[in-house]
Amino acid sequence: YYYTEIRRVKSHKEFLNKTTHQLLFVRHQFKIAFFSELKQDTQNALKNYRTAYNLVHELRAHETNMLEIKTMAGFINYKICRLCFQHNTPLDAIAQFRKHIDLCKKKIGSAELAFEHAAWMSKQFQAFGDLFDEAIKLGLTAIQTQNPGFYYQQAAYYAQERKQLASMLCNHDSSVTYPNPDPLETQTGVLDFYGQRPWRQGILSFDLSDPEKEKMGILSLQLKERNVLHSELIITLLSNAVAQFKKYKCPRMKSHLMVQMGEEYYYAKDYAKALKLLDYVMCEYRSEGWWTLLTSILTTALKCSYLMAQLRDYITYSLELLGRASTLTEDQKSRIEKNLIKVLMNESPDPEPDCDTAAVKASQKLWADRVSLAGSNVFTIEVQDFIPFVQCKAKFLAPSFHVDVPVQFDVYLRADCPHPIRFSKLCISFNNQDYNQYCVVEEAYQKSDILEQSSQGTMCLVPGKTRKFTFKFVAKTEDVGKKIEITSVDLILGSESGRCVILNWRGGGGDAASSQEALQAARSFRRRPKLPDNEVHWDSLTIQASTMIISRVPNISVQLRHEPPALTNEMYCLIVTVQSHEETVAKDVKLTAGLKPGQDANLTQKTQVTLHGSDTCDDSFPALLPDIPVGDLQPGEKLEKPIYIRCGTVGARMFLVYISYLVNTIVEGKEILCKCHRDETVTIETVFPFDVAVKFVSTKLEHLDRVFADIPFLLMTDILSASPWPLTIVTSQLQLSAAMTPVDQLESHVDNVVLQTGESASECFCLRCPPVSNASGVATGCYIISWKRSSPVESVPVVSTVITLPHVIVESIPLHVNADLPSFGRVRESLPVRYHLQNKTNLVQDVEVSVEPSDAFMFSGLKQIRLRILPGAQQEMLYNFYPLMAGYQQLPSLHVNLLRFPSFTNQLLRRFIPTHIFVKPQGRQADNSIAAA
Repeated sequence: YYYTEIRRVKSHKEFLNKTTHQLLFVRHQFKIAFFSELKQDTQNALKNYRTAYNLVHELRAHETNMLEIKTMAGFINYKICRLCFQHNTPLDAIAQFRKHIDLCKKKIGSAELAFEHAAWMSKQFQAFGDLFDEAIKLGLTAIQTQNPGFYYQQAAYYAQERKQLASMLCNHDSSVTYPNPDPLETQTGVLDFYGQRPWRQGILSFDLSDPEKEKMGILSLQLKERNVLHSELIITLLSNAVAQFKKYKCPRMKSHLMVQMGEEYYYAKDYAKALKLLDYVMCEYRSEGWWTLLTSILTTALKCSYLMAQLRDYITYSLELLGRASTLTEDQKSRIEKNLIKVLMNESPDPEPDCDTAAVKASQKLWADRVSLAGSNVFTIEVQDFIPFVQCKAKFLAPSFHVDVPVQFDVYLRADCPHPIRFSKLCISFNNQDYNQYCVVEEAYQKSDILEQSSQGTMCLVPGKTRKFTFKFVAKTEDVGKKIEITSVDLILGSESGRCVILNWRGGGGDAASSQEALQAARSFRRRPKLPDNEVHWDSLTIQASTMIISRVPNISVQLRHEPPALTNEMYCLIVTVQSHEETVAKDVKLTAGLKPGQDANLTQKTQVTLHGSDTCDDSFPALLPDIPVGDLQPGEKLEKPIYIRCGTVGARMFLVYISYLVNTIVEGKEILCKCHRDETVTIETVFPFDVAVKFVSTKLEHLDRVFADIPFLLMTDILSASPWPLTIVTSQLQLSAAMTPVDQLESHVDNVVLQTGESASECFCLRCPPVSNASGVATGCYIISWKRSSPVESVPVVSTVITLPHVIVESIPLHVNADLPSFGRVRESLPVRYHLQNKTNLVQDVEVSVEPSDAFMFSGLKQIRLRILPGAQQEMLYNFYPLMAGYQQLPSLHVNLLRFPSFTNQLLRRFIPTHIFVKPQGRQADNSIAAA
């Protein structure tokens, strides 16, 4: 069907002539495109719409047909843009729309109906914004710099232009009436063709046949335009734009348009909505420091609050417009200040300039009602969110105060208004409300004196001058260790008989611009001019809103006497000497001593503290002794207290000695009981008192890495003093395990030996180990050393240090050979030597014994022999050695070969029998003369 319709239209088109049928060309091209669109052939539809659009702009334009051309261009442009978005080519749609606007924006038409062109332009932007937004909802992605918000904003701009043009062109006298008959009425009630004038439909001529009728038509359009609610149109468009900018995170564009919306609401006389929007936007411009913009917004807001007779808002905006952030002239500020004073004196303020006359009259009635009503007349305004005309900074003189010193702080006030102004009261609130009563300044004055030019009054602030108020109070003793904070500063303007405004600063002062100004002042390198001594630079003042109350300075001395380092496990004596320098009695003196808390947990477990040094501590004793009562100390009295510390491990430890007491003192004529304390810390290093070296040696004093069963060996101990102080070894004791037996009596050889630093004491014990089945090692036992620090004090307790002896590997040996010979020989004198061979096994041993001669000896005895030794039996062999040379000589070597134990070597044999002996030279017969000499 649509295809047939398109063909029919095309067949008509073939008979058209461009010279005479220009309008029909557009009509036919539009029809073809429209039928193609219905046929869902969108590509051909787009192509034909583009052709139709170009044909529209080829038409000869005149003031009489301008509206028709623009109307058709708008319809076709809408279709083209819609199809471009459908084809997902948004850049083509945007390009087409820009081209459309560029071609049409100068085609204003009749100058008397210029508002019509502005309305048409607004509609074009709004329609494109709707199309763009619809495409986004269907999946198109927009960006911050290209989103529907810009088109809605432009639509709003043209709507505002329409409003201005309408106010200029439609400003007829009230005597002008609407034409009769109505030129805008048609017989059918609708137009035959879009964009044509109702009073001259179908006329293609550019000449006006009836100028009077044309004049009436224009007048009727102007009078109709007068009834259009322009502000509603503008607000709707701005609202759409704000929603889009909010969606695409453009905060400054959003704020800018919200200001315009607020102003539009103001022009529409919807003051409540205007105030709500402007109040919201103010915060952003205030925080970013756009003072000119803020002043403009505040001026509009002040008008709104005046016209609604909103007391709180009117006072708040007046306070800020008088302040340093306001860019108003001095005259304007003076007018606002006088109005503010009138409001505070319960009078009606003068109207704001440039307000609607009818609205002003209505507001004056509202203000009169406000004056007559005896409602709440006290307004508390928290200033941290805006910038009032008074600045405040509170500053404690020190970050901390002792409890026996009065707490002092200053409050600095500075006014930025044009004229001096009197306040009635200044009061400061603290986190402890008991102090509030001490920090109040109040001044009574007559209502009329609120703007008195004199600066004599206590509470009168002169513009540009900094006023300082000093306060002091005595802190309570229970606040020691706590922070005193200024929670708020209240400055009261006006009196309770009229209206009263409480300016409330949180903390120690500062408003919305203070932090930014402080940063700029800190970064500024500009030199500040010199001021008189009693004045200060406002920028150089910093807010100090809190201070600590600390305990009174103690007037006692604490001395610690000790002899470092401490030795492991000894009862280390730390003597604490406390002397009072107070003028009165120090009462309830208590001592806390021991390991300082917060150190390693292992140190806490291995450190014990006691007051009694005669007994050795065990692990049940604490590491810290708290609150030991000492009694009272008279002025000048000295007290000594010994503390005994036992450190179980080496390393550094920090010890704390803490003295607390009570004393009466007078502050500002008031007696208070102060708790004072002094603490001293000392780091004490703990070291080992001595090092103990243990070794196993043979009876020949040769090192043994293992011992042989049932064969005596020696255990040697060396005690090396590592202490910087002399040590007394009281005694020592060897406790053997069950597997070890002593060869002789176990006695200490180091009783009461005093060791200086670096000196050592040695002991030697002869032991024997019976055969054992455990090849891995046998426990020897432990070595106990009882010692103490050498001191004239007899009561120093003895410390017992237990040294666990190392395990020893025990091996069994098939044959033990023991040599019995003198300690030395003499040249050419017989040297008898006995060798004892003892069978250590349960088997009969076949033993081959041979003696290898030496150059230094002759010998008699069996040079080679084969023996059989029964289990556990002993065989003795006797030799006579005859030394030939003096000196340390090698003995003839004894070789033993066991047929059953080929592993028994002569090298093993050397461990048991001596290989050398010292031979003395032969003695001379003593001469009588020598003897006489």
